[in-house]
Amino acid sequence: MKVELEKLEKLAYGKREAFNSLRTNLSFCGADIQVITFTSCTPDEGKSSVVMELGRAIAEDGRKVLIVDADLRKSVLVGRHRAKSKKGSIKGLSHYLSGQAKLSDVLCETNVQNLDIIFAGHTTPNPTELLGNRYFEELIAYGRANYDTVLIDSPPLGSVIDTAIIAPKCDGVVLVVEANKCSYRFVQDIKKQLEITGCKILGVVLNKVKMEKGGYYNRYYRGSYKGYYSGYYKPYYGDESKKS
Repeated sequence: MKVELEKLEKLAYGKREAFNSLRTNLSFCGADIQVITFTSCTPDEGKSSVVMELGRAIAEDGRKVLIVDADLRKSVLVGRHRAKSKKGSIKGLSHYLSGQAKLSDVLCETNVQNLDIIFAGHTTPNPTELLGNRYFEELIAYGRANYDTVLIDSPPLGSVIDTAIIAPKCDGVVLVVEANKCSYRFVQDIKKQLEITGCKILGVVLNKVKMEKGGYYNRYYRGSYKGYYSGYYKPYYGDESKKS
């Protein structure tokens, strides 16, 4: 199915470079890192936006990308980007996982070259059970065989356990954290939950950092950017007692 994303953000220079940097950092995590899931501590930290813009950055680099919206409880991608199809309603992941549609029915080719998306579909009362069935594993296998990179937008781990079901099937996980929203201790608790899944933690995206006019990063980005910045850093693995 072909889908038109009618609303795509035109990124300012600084924001575009931030996602290019994230793309580069992920590429240095290893050639075996192909399927990556993104989660957050709480809702509304900008996780879905990070996934979309990173997907665009990778696609612009000439690699085939599949974005899977696995947030079956609170999906925003269809509405936010005004996704429309000439064939009518867009079926999504929930339709596929519940056996109501084939994989070919939910794969959407977008107007962004090299970027395909599987939207979440209708909300469902049992997302955890659906994400744990064999259909999801078959979807991951298909993604590995047909795409260079698969990005999975999964629900906040601090709210529901769905990401704990998804993460073991992936090669790595990235945690999206909004600046000044969650406490250090809460982020560490989420990190420990991710470690229990056995999935490799690739790093953290620090999102929605307010950049003041004339600040260091403004100068670095040629003074052309004012707004929010998505940064990237590796998580801390040392002695937690030494951290204040």
